[in-house]
Amino acid sequence: MSRIGRMPIDLPKGVDVKIDSNNVVTVKGQKGTLTKEIHKDMIIKVEDGKVMVERPSEQKIHKSLHGLSRTLINNMVLGVTAGFEKTLEINGVGYRAQKQGKKIVLTLGYSHPVEMEEPAGITVDVPAPNKIIVKGMDKQAVGEFAAKIRGKREPEVYKGKGIKYETEVIRRKEGKTGGKGKK
Repeated sequence: MSRIGRMPIDLPKGVDVKIDSNNVVTVKGQKGTLTKEIHKDMIIKVEDGKVMVERPSEQKIHKSLHGLSRTLINNMVLGVTAGFEKTLEINGVGYRAQKQGKKIVLTLGYSHPVEMEEPAGITVDVPAPNKIIVKGMDKQAVGEFAAKIRGKREPEVYKGKGIKYETEVIRRKEGKTGGKGKK
C-alpha cells in the first residue's frame, strides 16, 4: 500500500470538493477554484471532511497512480487555501527586473531587455530589482513560470551570474590558473 496514497486529505473550513464523472475533481476555496482530471481508474471519495483516494487493484500502474492522485488533490486543496510561491534572485552587475503593468521586464546583459507577460492565475511581484516572487494557486503553473524566468539567464558556474531560485546553491568552479605560457 502506498504510504502517501493511503493518507486522508483533511479539508480545512471553507473548502468544498466535488467529484464529477470521469474523476474530474473541483476544489473551491477562499482564493478561487481549481479543476483537474484525475486518472479514471482511481477511486476518490469525500467522507466526513476528508478526501480518500483508493486504487482498484495491485497492478503496477495503479500503484504508481495512487500516491500521485492523492498528491495532486492535496496540492489543489493547499492552493485554494494558502497558495504557492517561488522566489528568484538575480545576481550580476547590471542585471535587474522591474514590473510594468502585467509585464515583467528583465535586463540580463543582452542587447535588449527581455519582456515576459504574466500568465492567467499567476501574479509576479518585484520587491527589489534583484528579487522576483511568483505566486499563484496552481503549483504546476507557478513552478513552470518560475522555470521560464530562470531559463532566460541560468546561473553560470564561474562568477555565479544569472537568475537562480532563492534556495538553490550554485556550485562554483575555479577559473583558469594562468600557469606558464609557451616561450
